[in-house]
Order: sequence, then structure tokens, then C-alpha cells
Amino acid sequence: MLEIDINWIDSKYPGLLAVAKEFILGQEPMSPEPVIILKSEGIRVVVPFLISSGERPMTTMVDLFAFDYLKSKLDMPERFAVVYQFANLMENRRIFLKVYLDEDKPEVDSIHDLVRAANWFEREAWDLYGVVFRGHPNLVRILCHQDFEGHPLRKDYPANQFQRLKSSTSSQGL
Repeated sequence: MLEIDINWIDSKYPGLLAVAKEFILGQEPMSPEPVIILKSEGIRVVVPFLISSGERPMTTMVDLFAFDYLKSKLDMPERFAVVYQFANLMENRRIFLKVYLDEDKPEVDSIHDLVRAANWFEREAWDLYGVVFRGHPNLVRILCHQDFEGHPLRKDYPANQFQRLKSSTSSQGL
């Protein structure tokens, strides 16, 4: 895995190492914005720190998205990854948190109760990629119809598969 530049992390996010050093696996050095790679169990430790970190909090969750590296030519540690993007809009600073997830059980703890915007982002990642967010109160379809089988943005989903909506009443439960 990637090396951890302790000095860089400590200079950008003072106190983060004291709170979450055991969960930090590394960072992506070639990225224009900071990308910290975490163990999945560290997301509920790092996010509260970032959103309340003294004078420079990351007050806005900009995005949460998933990747499927199944057919990637890159050597990735796991098939799936979830990326969280946070920002401090007053200082125009951003940070990305990346969590790799096991192919057989792509699961990570939900942060919907820590950041309200995560609720819909997590539902979207579950709907399209099948990433399970443990503890999410309403992990149901958000973009695909309720009768849809599978997760359409997974790289092993057949590109030519067509799924007909079985009944118009099945999509009214949203």
C-alpha cells in the first residue's frame, strides 16, 4: 500500500494522527487535492474530526461516489472503493477520503447521522454499485426502479441487459 507522510498529514490536519493514525493507510501523492486512504472502520472516526477540527473545519460534504476497478489496468488493493469529498468553502480547501472495499462484501459504515448530505449519496452508491452502508436507515433504490435486479454501474453488469418495469405501482413506494 502507499506510504504515510506523517509530516504532511500533521501539517495539513493537526490532530488527525492523534485521533486516527491506526485507520490511515496512506495518501495518493499525485493527486492535486489531498486524498487520504482509510481502513473502512475509520470513516466514522475521521469524518467527525474533519467537520469539527478547530479553526479549519471541512463544513461541507460535496460528494460521495463509488468506483468499481474490476476491469481496471491499475493494480488496486480491492475491487471497490468509496470516495468522500469534503470542503471548507470559506478557504477553498478540499479533502478526499478513500476507502477500499472487499469484492465479496462491499460494506462500510454509514455516516448519514454525522453528515445529512450523505443520506442520498449513500443510497445512490448502493443502488448503482451495490455498496452496503451499514446502519443506513433507508437503503432503497433511488435511481433504478424498485423491480430492478442488480447494480448497473458494476463492471460485470451486462451492458446489453434490459429490464422491463413489471408494474407502475412498484415505483410508487419512493
